[in-house]
Formats: sequence, C-alpha cells, structure tokens
Amino acid sequence: MKKYSGIKFPPLTEKEIEERYKESKEEMGEVLNWKKEEEGKLNNKNLTPQAKGAAKRALIKVYRRISTVNGNILYWKLRKEGKSHFYASIERNEYWDKLKKENPKE
Repeated sequence: MKKYSGIKFPPLTEKEIEERYKESKEEMGEVLNWKKEEEGKLNNKNLTPQAKGAAKRALIKVYRRISTVNGNILYWKLRKEGKSHFYASIERNEYWDKLKKENPKE
C-alpha cells in the first residue's frame, strides 16, 4: 500500500511566476498580430469568397484565443499578487464562464 510521499512538484518561485506572467503578455501580442492579419484579409478586395470565409472562421478562433489568453493573464496576475493557485484558477474559470454566457455560440 502506497503512502503519501509529499508534494510532487515544488511551488513556483516569485521569479518563475513573473516569467510566466510576461510570457502570457507576449502571447497576447502575438494573438493581436494574428487578429490584425485576419482583419486585413477581410478588407482585401482581391481575395476570393472562399478566402474571405476562411478569414471569418479564423477570426472566431482568434477571439476565442484572446479570451483564453486574457484568462491566463488574470491567473498569473493574481499569482503575482500572492494569491494561491486555487483562488487564481477559480477566478480564471469564472471569467471564462462569464464569457461563455455572453457568447453562447462559441
């Protein structure tokens, strides 16, 4: 019979939390660039209707990704402020639930 052997992973240090927060911010920049590219495709008059349809579908994915990254930024911001993993993850999940209720299609 196995006994409790302690925590599997050591808690994150302040430096690691700060790094992950910065990574989330950088990821948001990448996602916003992706959004600009797809919106640029929609405004291009030389594109075929199929390409415009693909850009519209991609924008749906972009908006979903923006919501995900915003939730992660919220999580790491709370962790940086000293909140526990459980508190921060509950806040992130509540944020995502609120977004799902606002946009039931996604």
